[in-house]
Amino acid sequence: MIEPGTEIAPAEGSLGILLPGLGAVSTTFIAGVLLVRQGLGTPIGSLTQMGTIRLGKRTDDRAPFIRDFVPLAKLDSLQFCAWDIFPDNAYESALRAGVVAPELLEKVRGELESIVPLPAVFEKRFVKNLDGPNQKSGATKRDLAEQVMADIDAFRERSGVARMVMVWCGSTETFQARTAVHADLASFEQGLDSNDPAISPSMIYAYAALQRGVPFANGAPNLTVDIPAMVELAAAREVPICGKDFKTGQTLMKTIIAPGLKARLLGLEGWFSTNILGNRDGEVLDDPESFKTKEESKLSVLDVILRADLHPELYRDYVHKVSIHYYPPRGDNKEGWDNIDVVGWLGYPMQIKVNFLCRDSILAAPLVLDLALFLDLAQRCGMRGIQEWLSFYFKSPQTAEGLYPEHDLFIQSMKLKNTLRHLRGEDLITHLGLEYYD
Repeated sequence: MIEPGTEIAPAEGSLGILLPGLGAVSTTFIAGVLLVRQGLGTPIGSLTQMGTIRLGKRTDDRAPFIRDFVPLAKLDSLQFCAWDIFPDNAYESALRAGVVAPELLEKVRGELESIVPLPAVFEKRFVKNLDGPNQKSGATKRDLAEQVMADIDAFRERSGVARMVMVWCGSTETFQARTAVHADLASFEQGLDSNDPAISPSMIYAYAALQRGVPFANGAPNLTVDIPAMVELAAAREVPICGKDFKTGQTLMKTIIAPGLKARLLGLEGWFSTNILGNRDGEVLDDPESFKTKEESKLSVLDVILRADLHPELYRDYVHKVSIHYYPPRGDNKEGWDNIDVVGWLGYPMQIKVNFLCRDSILAAPLVLDLALFLDLAQRCGMRGIQEWLSFYFKSPQTAEGLYPEHDLFIQSMKLKNTLRHLRGEDLITHLGLEYYD
């Protein structure tokens, strides 16, 4: 337990952002940071850059920017390192992704071209619909992990960064359940030596990062750090971890709408969701086994928010369907359709229709930034292990064993901001409000 008003080490020197996956999300994030640094863009969607935090009573008129309230790394201090199975540099990859306009990319072309991906750890059976030539090879998975550690060490040496954070921006891996190799660190390390098939590439990156004292956030629905072995390693190395699966388009809408239905005690008969997208993520999810990993992440949200065990007459028998369709013409411009069958007073039926035409990587990029900066803050505060206060950013937040995750976006926001207040020794905000009427 971190004490209120704990001493926070200053954010001195540069912060290295390590990115497994140099695709649409990573390049949109990097290009955005570079453009914002030059005053050529606005970091919309980033809590660390644009968010404020209320302190004290409403009558106190204290609402500083979060970036001024806690000592976060500055954008000018960020440096980038990436891995990918395709050898394209960040400029070439960003052009291919088609998210950021070419005329904007041109303004930061030189910096983007300098970011060349290192060969990636890759195993095709975990991402069946992709393949590329820029891959590591090794006799064992231990060897691959040591190669990633060597990459981390080399980046630290050549860049001179003071601290690092790793954010997984790679593809969704095929569905995995926990096995014996995930049960503890000793079993996991034996599995690295024996090439256990249940150890995925994302786990190898996470293991390498934690061994090097680098915080890790998982932006995909893969198991990755959500296994006892990684929790044990994070505790032993005193490193913060969090995940999983960036909360962007359709699920973001669910965590906004569902709490409202529950708050007003409106019943639910069914929620039908379908998506079309044409980027590399869509191509990966066209494989049923990768889609199952994503589906598990998406389906869990409503159950936890609505709590059918507490309100069986409202939520016990609702139908929840999710589908994703790969449709290349859309590129990164994802479209999510939701049909929500709601029940009101005296059992009368109503419907809500949502058609969210979003840009997946535009929504994800500020999450990568915030997670990197907040994980760096957590490490400088001496926080280690699972960082549940960062649930705000994930579809399937990681929690302590046996504890259900909180999915309500507004509770997650309160949890995050109260954690920051706690770190600075400020009173937590309860919204009780009785003090104004004494």
